[in-house]
Amino acid sequence: METVSFGPFVLDCARGTLSRDGIPLPLGQKALAVLAALAATPGRTVAKEDLLASAWPGAIVEEGNLTVQVAGLRKALGEDWIVTVPRVGYRLATGGTAARDPGIPRLAVLPFAALGGDAGQGWFADGVVADIVAALGRFHSFSVTALSSSLAWKGRPADVREVAAGLGARYLLEGTVRRAGDRLRITAQLVDGETGAQLWSERLDGSLAEVFDFQDRITEAVALVAEPRIQAAEIARSRRERPGSVATYDLALRALAAILSETEAGNVEAMALAEEGLRREPGNAQLLTFAAWALEHRCAMGWPPLGPDDRRRCGDYARAALERAAGDATAISRCGVSLMQGAREYDWGMAALASAVEANPNNVAVLLQAAVGHLHCGDLDHALALAQRADRLRAGDLHAHFVHSLMAHVLILRGRHAEALDLATRGFARNPNYDPSLWMLSAALAHLGRAAEAAPHVARLRALVPGITVARIRAGQPDRIPGRIEPILAGLRLAGLPEA
Repeated sequence: METVSFGPFVLDCARGTLSRDGIPLPLGQKALAVLAALAATPGRTVAKEDLLASAWPGAIVEEGNLTVQVAGLRKALGEDWIVTVPRVGYRLATGGTAARDPGIPRLAVLPFAALGGDAGQGWFADGVVADIVAALGRFHSFSVTALSSSLAWKGRPADVREVAAGLGARYLLEGTVRRAGDRLRITAQLVDGETGAQLWSERLDGSLAEVFDFQDRITEAVALVAEPRIQAAEIARSRRERPGSVATYDLALRALAAILSETEAGNVEAMALAEEGLRREPGNAQLLTFAAWALEHRCAMGWPPLGPDDRRRCGDYARAALERAAGDATAISRCGVSLMQGAREYDWGMAALASAVEANPNNVAVLLQAAVGHLHCGDLDHALALAQRADRLRAGDLHAHFVHSLMAHVLILRGRHAEALDLATRGFARNPNYDPSLWMLSAALAHLGRAAEAAPHVARLRALVPGITVARIRAGQPDRIPGRIEPILAGLRLAGLPEA
């Protein structure tokens, strides 16, 4: 175990260092030894005698010494990270899957190469990489290798597969910096460390006069793109390499893929997979989040219920996930929407969404969930701005239909039906099985006086969701501000969807 990532922290056991968001934290060697022992089995209790043996090998010391080191760790990490198990020992309460599950993917950000021989480009490149590592450290769906480990490869030409193997990383992010006069050019690419295949690449240009703003833009762009690309690659990997696996991580990936299919049947499958995983690991924050998400989606789409009280179960799963989320912004945001849209706990849901954006403002899923919250319960201008930012920064195929449908909804509320139709059409082209794309497409056409053109889309919606009605859609939507859904329902009614 050379490095361990949990939350925003990276413990480099080989070097004996701990950092938060790329910033070193001052800790003594005894405290680091205790933390390393806890991090070796995150989420599990480590006996006091084992911790004493790890920090003071071969010595007889009083238990009070351990208490002092744990107090120091709590001061550095925050009170919630080290949990006392009375009369037994302590455990590291990661709450997420990155440190707990060995299947979680690891990303290494390599030093960017400074081209052209200008010494000034070197410090800029190093600053860019440090910022990117800190930003990516906020994500919980993958872990990030400590920058100090990646620096060992600086200036060393090598095959990406060799570098990935050396760093124990499944994905690599690499790039270059070039200066031409007062202009700077950055290239970045995300690579599969096992195959060497390029998953994404980008070129960004900026001016030396705005060097720090440019650096922020690079960090934001890379962070927003990396997570959904890694997520998509991990889903494909699980389907290809471990299609029948019952490991918790693979069950979670399969549940995620089923939810993202945006179909009623896929939703049933996702719920079954999440519940199977929870039987194996009842406190898994990711699976609790997916269970809440599946039930919330089921309620919002007007699909047939899975049980006698899906809304109550949705709220129960969301609250349990929030208790274990430990700063995971994606989990917090999805639980926020589940509380708001599923359980109808509006204030709590909106507070969770605000907390998620604060925890990770560079996460596409978080931005979009926050946009949903403002669409139904908050400020429409803010909802549109959040969605447009995600779209501008390349939300990716996993989210494009969601972005376009959300923006179309806002534009219909503002009477801008032609623009809404364009967005809804783009969303439908990305995913023809997403119910809201069909809602927006049909409603926009009807409001433009083209109800006959909307009729085939209503027919498709009724084929996808037998028994769907205006009343069922209304019942699934938040009622904090009823007017936020009524123009959509009025358009569906004009397009021929029955009331009840």
